[in-house]
Amino acid sequence: MEFVIWNLLFGICYLEFVIYPIMELFKFEMNSGRNLLPRDGIVNYFGRIFSEEEANHFYNILLNTIAWQNDETIIFGKRIITKRKVAWYGQREFEYTYSKVTKKAKLWTPELLQLKKEIETISGETFNSCLLNLYHSGAEGMGWHSDAEKDLKKNGAIASVSLGAERKFALKHKQTKETVSLNLEHGSLLIMKGTTQTHWLHRLPPTKKIHSPRINLTFRTIVDG
Repeated sequence: MEFVIWNLLFGICYLEFVIYPIMELFKFEMNSGRNLLPRDGIVNYFGRIFSEEEANHFYNILLNTIAWQNDETIIFGKRIITKRKVAWYGQREFEYTYSKVTKKAKLWTPELLQLKKEIETISGETFNSCLLNLYHSGAEGMGWHSDAEKDLKKNGAIASVSLGAERKFALKHKQTKETVSLNLEHGSLLIMKGTTQTHWLHRLPPTKKIHSPRINLTFRTIVDG
C-alpha cells in the first residue's frame, strides 16, 4: 500500500514539475510573436491577446457603433462598390488613398483608443490611425496586395487585430512565390513590419465554410506630407 501511495505521489509531482512546465513552454511558444516569414520581412503572430469575454465586448461595440461604409475601388477607370464595409479612424482627420480612392479619417472612439493602447504596450510600436474592415461572411475576402501606399510610414509596423469569425490569412513572396498561411483567431494580434510590404503580398481568401462576420482592425502610421 505504501508503495502504491508513493508512486501516486511521485506521479503527481512529475505532472506538476515536468508536464506542467512543458505545457507552459508550449503556450509561450504559440504566443511569443516569433517571425513567421523565412526571409525579407517580419510577421509576428501573438495569438489571442484578449479573453473571449473581452473579444466579444469589442466585437459587439465596434459592429454596432463604427461608421461603416461600403468600400470603393477603381478598376480600369470604373468605380466598384464592394459588399465589404470599411471605416477609417485616427488621431486627426488624416487622408489616406488606396485603390485610387481617398478617405478622410474620423476621430478615435474610446474603444479604438483602448485597443490601440493595449497593442502598443504589447508590440512596443506606436500608431496614429486605424483602417477597419467588416466581412459579413466568408464570401467576402481580400485579394493579393501589399500595404505600401505613400501615405504610410515606410517599413512601419501594421498591427492587425481580428474579432469574430476565424479566417485564413495568407502571405506570398513577390519573387519566389513562397507562401505562408495561418488562421487568425477571435481576439488575436498579428504584426507585419520591416520590409514585409516590399517583398510580400497578403490576402484574406474567400471561403464558403464561414457564415458569420469578422471585423479586422489594422493600426497604422500615417506620415505627414
